[in-house]
Amino acid sequence: MTVRICDSALEAVSIIEDNEVIWTHSMAATPRVLLDALAKHAKTRQNLTLLQLHTERSDSLASPDLFGHLRHRCFFSSASTRPLLAKGNADYVPMFLSELPLLFRSGEQPIDTAIIQVSPPDKHGVCTMGISVEATNAACLVVKKIIAHINPKMPKTHGDGFIPYDRFHSVYWQDDQLPLHPQIELDDVTLAIGKNVAQLINDGDCLQMGIGAIPDAVLSCLTDRKDLGVHTEMFSDGLLDLVDAGVITNRLKRTHPGKIVTGFAVGTQRLYDFVDDNPQVVFLDIEYVNDTAIIKRNDNVAAINSALQVDLSGQVCADSIGTTIYSGVGGQMDFIRGASLSKGGKAIIALPSTAKHGQLSRIVPTLDAGAGVVTTRAHVQYIVTEFGIANLRNKSLKERAKALIEISHPDFRIELTENCRKIWGITL
Repeated sequence: MTVRICDSALEAVSIIEDNEVIWTHSMAATPRVLLDALAKHAKTRQNLTLLQLHTERSDSLASPDLFGHLRHRCFFSSASTRPLLAKGNADYVPMFLSELPLLFRSGEQPIDTAIIQVSPPDKHGVCTMGISVEATNAACLVVKKIIAHINPKMPKTHGDGFIPYDRFHSVYWQDDQLPLHPQIELDDVTLAIGKNVAQLINDGDCLQMGIGAIPDAVLSCLTDRKDLGVHTEMFSDGLLDLVDAGVITNRLKRTHPGKIVTGFAVGTQRLYDFVDDNPQVVFLDIEYVNDTAIIKRNDNVAAINSALQVDLSGQVCADSIGTTIYSGVGGQMDFIRGASLSKGGKAIIALPSTAKHGQLSRIVPTLDAGAGVVTTRAHVQYIVTEFGIANLRNKSLKERAKALIEISHPDFRIELTENCRKIWGITL
């Protein structure tokens, strides 16, 4: 196939026709240059569907001018799509991230075109998907057309993200700074949560964690550990100091020993420089990374995830605030289950005890009406707040309620105890 080299991003996306289903590269690899062009081109088209995970810097596609021309179909929401979802102007699909590639490969979710951002071709004519492979690898295997933004600033990465230049239908070259996420300054609450979670992490554990203050706080408390490994859906800068200090060696992992395994990365330029052409980091298809059967092969998996609410029975809501979609199902359950089945594994949900500057308790008698249960009470193990650790495995409803109230904020403990009796019929 002859690759069409375009003089503008708008020219590159102009091959998209009415009624197409489009997949966009997501996370920090979101091809914002092409998506901004798509926002213009879509106004000349009808009934386009844009499939996506969390997208960065894609506000142009949220314009009301695009209603009737382009509709978002979100497997995870972001800042630009949350308002659309809240008003019914976009669609949310709850799905385990690990199942998304299979949805594409099986044809259950047809896709016509993929819009991606890649590193420049090497001497063999091969580009890489850079810092985000997730489900984009699967999408590119099934689509008819691939439109690529070739960005010299995109790191070349190892793993499943290699893609030959001649697979592209249209390409547009432009330097563009990748989105930068500086590390968040840690406050007293976050540090306390980090210290509590760190109590559960032992030498030789294999870590899964996300991005944000709590994962960074946990990692900052692990400087005295030895031979930690990483098999994670994603990672950020918090990992780098532990790699530099020789704390993370991946030496004891059963799968991919010596390698950091991930599906995508988001962070600062330091992180992007670290993963650039680094054979000790492999970006793999998310169907594999998040496969429970693969996760559990490593011993001592410590999966650290977050939540919006936890009720007194142990149900975990992580994707919505009531009926308002906030994020997505993602890979939480993949890793919670994988860690639970791992020999010596630990499934950890870590969250602050309150929200809205202490006005609301995140530990609640029952989840808000319409809130989504991402991790069921049958799967939950450790819940951690700044006030301690509750191990809910093999605990009765009464024992769970008591343990959770003990790690709730003191301002809400009496109220939670009373509601436990009124709502659950449990007297503590």
